[in-house]
Amino acid sequence: MTVTTIRLVATDLDGTLVRSDGTVSPRTVTVLRRVVDAGAVVVLVSGRPPRWMKPVIAATGIDSPAICANGAIIYDPRADRVVEEFLLAPVDVARIVAVLAAAAPDVRFAVETGADTYAVDGYRGGWHQDGGVRPCSLRELAGLAAAKLLVYHPRLSADELLEFVRPRVDAIAEVTHSNGRNLVEISAKGVSKASTVALLAARMGISAAEVVAFGDMPNDIGLLRWAGCGYAMANAHPVVRAAADALAPSNDADGVARVLEDFLGSHKYMPEPERASCEGC
Repeated sequence: MTVTTIRLVATDLDGTLVRSDGTVSPRTVTVLRRVVDAGAVVVLVSGRPPRWMKPVIAATGIDSPAICANGAIIYDPRADRVVEEFLLAPVDVARIVAVLAAAAPDVRFAVETGADTYAVDGYRGGWHQDGGVRPCSLRELAGLAAAKLLVYHPRLSADELLEFVRPRVDAIAEVTHSNGRNLVEISAKGVSKASTVALLAARMGISAAEVVAFGDMPNDIGLLRWAGCGYAMANAHPVVRAAADALAPSNDADGVARVLEDFLGSHKYMPEPERASCEGC
């Protein structure tokens, strides 16, 4: 562990901060508020689009800029608006769709724009929990700029699909997954949770050594490796546990809260009263 003073806590939501029943426990809410009161910044970092962040923001009261769609979007909860985007360009969406459709005719695609999900017929990836998926043709989909291009296969697991997709598109995009479904998520080259947390931290004058991060799935690996200390949850994917500096208890055991309680109890890790500021991030 190379963390010095904790000035920023970056935490994934599903499978990490959020329990399996979709709730955030009172214990976790209390601890997050204590961290903020101690002068640190808490950044919610998720594969979710902004519209799915709102229940967790409301439950926790954390209103600093949130990182959505695996780093593709910075969302300001206070203003309820997207302030910055790092999108996969339509030309790259079209190239990837063409390559993967030729290599595996059974794949189906969807695009998350940040505001909506557009999906071709046969897509069953489940990344439209709000029922707001908009049907579209493959030609229409290939003309969209994507926060995430979602690739579904009816038989391959997420791990198997990741191994199939990554070498075919790695030169022009980032590929990961965050679920147990038959789905992978593709972002613009160089865009990840880690890259966007690093950007926000730099704007606040915070170094990686002053960041503690939490996650559970492959889309969290880069963030856990970048942070001064990266915690994988006890329920995390095996590759995430292997990549982390340390293990936290599971999401259903309030693992994030329990680790942060230990840091709060050891005052040498908490910032001085002067707060890190995320104004203008």
